[in-house]
Amino acid sequence: MRFRFTTAAIDPETARRELVDAAAGACASFEGWVRNFNDGHEVKRLEYEAFADLAVKEGERIAAEALARFPIRHALCVHRIGSLAVGEMAVWVGVSSAHRGEAFDACRYIIDEVKHRVPIWKKEHYLNGDSGWVNCEHCAAARSPRAAVRAGD
Repeated sequence: MRFRFTTAAIDPETARRELVDAAAGACASFEGWVRNFNDGHEVKRLEYEAFADLAVKEGERIAAEALARFPIRHALCVHRIGSLAVGEMAVWVGVSSAHRGEAFDACRYIIDEVKHRVPIWKKEHYLNGDSGWVNCEHCAAARSPRAAVRAGD
């Protein structure tokens, strides 16, 4: 599997080992962490939920697209679900390739597409006791005109 969920802490070293390939000279990765402040609110923790069956299928589709679109050897995305504290890793994306440029490009493609297309919902819990579901459409829409059109569909 090139896309999966976990309720346990993500171990980037273990994930990176899945990308090792004698033909690869580069590995690029991205780590998304829970931060303590968002949109004017002090964040205490996050809660991630997903429509797992559909999300895994879409995540696998994104990884396959990256493999077809970029000259890369391997791609992997691991996303947490459940309750996460500030500082914990929420998502890890890694790509191996012969050269660094395509590894960086494919890594960015995967995280951008996962944020935009995969049915994962994030609920922020704030220090003041309030909470709210975060709509990340504005994050995904800001990255490209194509995404803005898709967000409006």
